[in-house]
Amino acid sequence: METKNYDSYPVQFKGSFLFALVPLAIAAAGSVLFFIVLGTFALVNLAMACFVGLIVGSLFAKNMDGFWKAAVKGMASDICAILSLIILVVGIFTQMMARAGVAEGFVWLGSSLGITGGFFVAFVFAACCVISMATGTSLGTVFSGFPIFYPAGVLLGADPVFLAGAILSGAIFGDHLSPISDTTIVSATTQRYKSSGESADIPGVVASRFMYAGAAALGAIVLYLIFGAGIGAAAEVAGAEILAQFSNPHGLVMLIPVVVLLVVAVVKRNIFISITIGTAVGVVVGLVSGALSPADILSVQGGVAGGFLIAGITAKVGIVVYLFGIFGIMGVMRESGLLDRILHRLATSKLAKTTSGSEWINSFGVMITAAFIGSANGPALIIYGPLADELSKPKGIHPYRRANIIDSMVCSLPIIIPFSSLFIFVVLGTINGLIPTYEFLQPLSPFALAPTVFYPILLFVVMAIAIVTGWGLRYETGDGKMTKDRSQAAKD
Repeated sequence: METKNYDSYPVQFKGSFLFALVPLAIAAAGSVLFFIVLGTFALVNLAMACFVGLIVGSLFAKNMDGFWKAAVKGMASDICAILSLIILVVGIFTQMMARAGVAEGFVWLGSSLGITGGFFVAFVFAACCVISMATGTSLGTVFSGFPIFYPAGVLLGADPVFLAGAILSGAIFGDHLSPISDTTIVSATTQRYKSSGESADIPGVVASRFMYAGAAALGAIVLYLIFGAGIGAAAEVAGAEILAQFSNPHGLVMLIPVVVLLVVAVVKRNIFISITIGTAVGVVVGLVSGALSPADILSVQGGVAGGFLIAGITAKVGIVVYLFGIFGIMGVMRESGLLDRILHRLATSKLAKTTSGSEWINSFGVMITAAFIGSANGPALIIYGPLADELSKPKGIHPYRRANIIDSMVCSLPIIIPFSSLFIFVVLGTINGLIPTYEFLQPLSPFALAPTVFYPILLFVVMAIAIVTGWGLRYETGDGKMTKDRSQAAKD
């Protein structure tokens, strides 16, 4: 990247170009305030912080009209529009799966098999992997998984700390790999082909990511088998009774639309087509099996509409509004020249001279971004994804690989930061909420919990090996295909 005349950019600030960071700084402060200090996790709160940041930032602009035009330009970008549409459509499918009781299906399976101790911890990790893959939500898996699996698991001889780590690990697995998770969608759509300018297709990204996720998940299962057993006698009868309260085999039938969605996604390479067909199949299967009722789809009570069609949209409104806020902030940063300054510094650094060096820059860049906003992985990708695209695209690195690097790293070590991770605090808060009902449970320390969340830890190790060795590295050819040969990469 060549140094540009930054005085020619349409957005100028009074005093210093660094005032372009004011909106982002206020948005980041809002993340810490709501996620860490106040313990509220609604993304609409973060969206509010973004728009407050834009309002405050505009006061430092020499030309407020130009400032707001830049914000609108960012919000009107293709990436913002595509992300918003995908997230809203996916929201309907995820709410359908939640209503149909996928989690209860796996509870039935585990209790029927009579699994206890370390085997129960490993089973819970695998079950939460499937649940989070099916629903595409990590926090949703945490909120549904702990009340079901945690008290029963402790009574069935599982170590409480490792059991908590297994539930969170399984939740992050789906966040990382599911084609309908926010992080997968954002990481794919922010990485564009050098040849065509189009975003990476989500099914292709998921297919190329499976080997990294699979390696980390396999290692996690082994570790949970080894370390998951608790000390002392297991109150198996009491544990089985708790499991029975939340056991329903009907939920397993809803894996059919998940499989259909994945197959269609691989064949068509189009997330909209796969979600449409998967949702249609899910409605039919759910109604026929009894996992869903007509009221679960759409209902009106007391003048208020309900059902997963409504819930799917309302559940995603927060992140869509947040998207507009963040892309508005990114528009200001771009039109002020700040993004170009950052990219120029990164691209001309010694580390960026090599392919692996640029991948390390993206790795630490997205992890630091996440750490500053409470380890919120989806928002971190929204902020850093466009930077990763512009930094690594000139080197010819395939967009699948770029998407895999940033998504994997944001789902790794930032998740387990014991003093700032929203995931750690959500887990601890959920356990504390169960203690009044289940007196045998004890509060956990964040520093004790963090080392037991094996999947994010192993995912970082796997990706570090991939960067150092070049495992899975592919370049983009002139027609957008993948190649191992860097000399065949698309030229500028």
